[in-house]
Amino acid sequence: MAKRKKISRAELVWAGKYDENGELRPIDRTILPFQTVETVNESKADRETYPLLAGRADTDRPWRNMLIWGDNKVAMSSLLPRFAGKVNLIYIDPPFATGQDFSFRVRIGDEEVVKQASVIEEKAYRDTWGRGLDSYLQMMYERLLLMRELLAEHGSIYVHLDATVGHYVKALMDEVFGSESFQREIVWRIGWISGYKSAVDNWVRNHDTILFYVKTPGRFTFNKEYVPYPPGYKRRGSAQTSGKGYPIEDVWNANPFEFDLKGDESLDSIQIKSFSREKTGFATQKNESLIARIIRASSSEGDLVADFFCGSGTTLAVAEKLGRRWIGCDLSKWAIQVTRKRLLQIEGCGPFDLMNLGNYERHKLAANGRGGWERYVGFILDLYRAEPVTGFTMLHGRKARAYVHIGSVDSPVTMREIRQTLKEAGEGGLREVHFLGWDFEMGLHDLVGDVGDEFGVKVRLVSIPRESLEVTDPAREDIRFFDLNYLDVARTLRGKVLTVRLKDFIIANPEYLPDDVAKRIGKFTDYIDYWAVDWDYRNDTFHNQWQSFRTPKQRTLETSIKHRYEKRGTYTVLVKVVDIFGNDTTKMIKIRVR
Repeated sequence: MAKRKKISRAELVWAGKYDENGELRPIDRTILPFQTVETVNESKADRETYPLLAGRADTDRPWRNMLIWGDNKVAMSSLLPRFAGKVNLIYIDPPFATGQDFSFRVRIGDEEVVKQASVIEEKAYRDTWGRGLDSYLQMMYERLLLMRELLAEHGSIYVHLDATVGHYVKALMDEVFGSESFQREIVWRIGWISGYKSAVDNWVRNHDTILFYVKTPGRFTFNKEYVPYPPGYKRRGSAQTSGKGYPIEDVWNANPFEFDLKGDESLDSIQIKSFSREKTGFATQKNESLIARIIRASSSEGDLVADFFCGSGTTLAVAEKLGRRWIGCDLSKWAIQVTRKRLLQIEGCGPFDLMNLGNYERHKLAANGRGGWERYVGFILDLYRAEPVTGFTMLHGRKARAYVHIGSVDSPVTMREIRQTLKEAGEGGLREVHFLGWDFEMGLHDLVGDVGDEFGVKVRLVSIPRESLEVTDPAREDIRFFDLNYLDVARTLRGKVLTVRLKDFIIANPEYLPDDVAKRIGKFTDYIDYWAVDWDYRNDTFHNQWQSFRTPKQRTLETSIKHRYEKRGTYTVLVKVVDIFGNDTTKMIKIRVR
């Protein structure tokens, strides 16, 4: 094995940083197109002037904030062509290598609280440190390098950590940004202690660390922050003060002036505030007051703020309230759902796009060495545990109860594809076909039952989960394949006023619910976390023009909504429901307004 090249500077080294020839391993900079799957709060005028084409954002449109679901390494690489050197402030609260940071709590219907984890996020975190500290450091190193490229020359980055990995990441930051770019190590006192935490047979841990670095030393935005003096405050000697307040130190929430901050302004951790209105159920959620201090200090109105481990969306919510543009990203589908709801609760929230990484499935399959149709099909079938294997040529001469058809990674399963498959399956004597796909043509669910009856074949539509892309051993991984849910919507059109009402919603895989939760389901709406309507769907992207959803404090879900059309014409109405697993189900309605 070749020796590593001579090291000319102090650096942190771990297994995997250098290859067998002693060369620094390059970062995989995969660039994929972004795909807009939902536009929220876009004005009618902007929709008419700047339409979306083929689900992709038109870059000539006015700025739209971006909420991205996907691997942040691929997302940041894909942002570089447009945003290299343009992000003014980055705040990240990455996992602390404890293996427990993926948990969150969701409420089912009106009452039940359930602790749950996103399967894909859990899998990704487990793999991140599953090989020990080396894999964690490699993950952080690659992402910090990409963040530096995205950061503006006068930009700043804050990295929120604890004692588990803080000292290691400090060394990484010195290497990536330069030790001269280090500004402060901020110590955040979490707050008062009680209960099991105070009973530990050791010094009681009561702080996190936030590392503050800049892109260019001596040339960065910083707006000095003060804690206001309380009413009647006087300096020693009884002198009345007229200053701005107490200048904030690099130790936060640890002086008498900050102790006087109450309610939402308090810097005590949200986890110890029993009745905080901010709580979303995420175990790692941070205070808005904490993030607001960072955003106010290191950015100006209109600046671009990014959080690539956005979790419950605190950074994005605060950036929205403080008049900053923002980009957020997370691997957890449920994190994206919680963040979307949180943003919609902000009065006057500006328009934003929900985005996926286009061709992500093809990229991941190729990266994992699963290229080729036969290997791809075999891999998915191993996870689905289906018999027999798919393929038209294998139908003849075999007796089988069900046939599995797997859709392409490039496009949704279409009605044409289904009809052709059912025709050949029927001719082969099969009476049941399972269609597995990454995506399905809009409105397919409404029609596929009738098409199955036409050919005398039972049809099952099954979504291939993105979790499968992270699997290394299909025999050992527990991956859930969700059937497409059933949604029934009642509609009444009187003149130009359309009323849409949720009539029924059947979750296709109730077996995935814990038994104690399933027993508490009393009505079909208990399965629904969120629903929204596009009153004029145009086969481009879903424009969220009205929505109703549950929050930790408001559990009631509206089940009907009225809309008045201004013009006569034929319209397609698209209703989207997000269930308690975070899965989307849509229903398409055609109406004619006279």
